[in-house]
Amino acid sequence: MGLFRTSGILGIAESALEFALAASEEAHPNEYMGFLRGDDASKLGLDEDGTVLTDVLVIPGTESNPVSATVKTSMVPNDMRAAGSIHSHPNGVLKPSDADLATFGRGDVHIIIGYPYGRDDWKAFDSDGSVVDLPVLDVEPPEESFFDFDQADIDAELREEEFDK
Repeated sequence: MGLFRTSGILGIAESALEFALAASEEAHPNEYMGFLRGDDASKLGLDEDGTVLTDVLVIPGTESNPVSATVKTSMVPNDMRAAGSIHSHPNGVLKPSDADLATFGRGDVHIIIGYPYGRDDWKAFDSDGSVVDLPVLDVEPPEESFFDFDQADIDAELREEEFDK
């Protein structure tokens, strides 16, 4: 069994795994598909070099059915934090199919979640489809602001506009 220590992936945040398990269960009987992003371990308070998988990106326009999920590649963000993929197998099989292997080239880690989507119903794989050890880490992903302003900034701008009238 390979380890990610050599490629810099230290593990997956528990919150990211829990999100993916719940999303897989909600999508059932169809497959669920998402992409993984990571953060530097030092940003998470860990005293190790490497990356922790902290986010699951849901891609708009993803189409799924009981045997496949298709992502519109034009909707996938070009992201420096991209680390791999995550998807479900509603049949519960925790082994990559030939179609899965064909998509594993992008990223270092690929997770398959199987029915019934419990805490132990998943496995991680490298780009070649070999099982790898991926610890679940109890870390809090960093808060991110989608916008670089808040309500106080909006109020100040509105007051300024009123003053300029």
